[in-house]
Amino acid sequence: MFNSKRPCVRKDCPLAQRTVRDGDLIGINYPLRSPSSTNIHPNARWQQNGITVAGGNRQGNGINQLSNPCGLYVDDDQTIYVAEWSNHRIVEWKRGATSGQVVAGGNGQGSGDHQLYNPTDVIIDKERDSLIICDRSNKRVVRWPRRNGTSGETIISNIACWGLTMDENGSLYVTDDGKDEVRRYRRGESQGTVVAGGNGRGNRLDQLSRPQYVFVDRDHSVYVTEWDNHRVMKWMEGAKEGIVVAGGQGEGNDLTQLSYPRGVVVDQLGTVYVADWGNNRIMRWPKGATQGSVIVGENGRGEQSNQLNGPIGLSFDRHGNLYVIDWENHRVQKFELQSNPN
Repeated sequence: MFNSKRPCVRKDCPLAQRTVRDGDLIGINYPLRSPSSTNIHPNARWQQNGITVAGGNRQGNGINQLSNPCGLYVDDDQTIYVAEWSNHRIVEWKRGATSGQVVAGGNGQGSGDHQLYNPTDVIIDKERDSLIICDRSNKRVVRWPRRNGTSGETIISNIACWGLTMDENGSLYVTDDGKDEVRRYRRGESQGTVVAGGNGRGNRLDQLSRPQYVFVDRDHSVYVTEWDNHRVMKWMEGAKEGIVVAGGQGEGNDLTQLSYPRGVVVDQLGTVYVADWGNNRIMRWPKGATQGSVIVGENGRGEQSNQLNGPIGLSFDRHGNLYVIDWENHRVQKFELQSNPN
């Protein structure tokens, strides 16, 4: 059973977790992976040459290496947590570090409580000081102690999870690309509720096809990327179908198209940022737009600082800097916010 955190009401809580108590407004709820202390202008620009902040020392299992990293979480102090597909572990890279620390898994591929098998995403539950991990090939979601944890506990079973996130109430949202749906698990729930898809695999507005990563905004609208439909869908809370907010024009490299989209983040204006895997670029789609613009990448597939090779995980830090997991280059790239008009 999924036992989530309680809302964080202490004044020393991170902004992303502050909420209202007894009518006393002590902060604002900020969605996970969004820029909590920076309002991003629609015409903001980022440095085109990324800084490698994790990995980048070729593929391997050393503590200074990554192997097919997938999802990531960036903490308030810019510590990065990375889910490594091929090393079956979660690693923590502190700001400025030249190597990481294994904080979950790392005990070989397997299904034991002390093992992971192709993890694809990770978030931090600060209230319980734990990591929550999509343990993909074990078809489970596990909770792992954040500090000195030697094993995890399964909180959701029999789910082909790929991406996950959490809202300010502690509800967990998980994609299931086997059932083509996103489920929300409130505190104390073991089965969860379908909040997107769940109507079979397809390309109708009430369907999903191989959902990947998920983002939830402060209105509890669910944004989800679809591998097969090459689009990003928005499902408002309680909706029976979604709306296309990026892509949906078939697979391709036009500004109206996406190619196997992966990570997704939405800012305070409803602008959608998406890792466009097949085109090796990060795209920005303003709210209501029929086409996007490239903000990072599209300089050809490669390993130079202005290139990407299979961008997958995507997150902002609280200051609006953009972090991209570069799958084939086995690294995490940071693109600093360069220009943010008022």
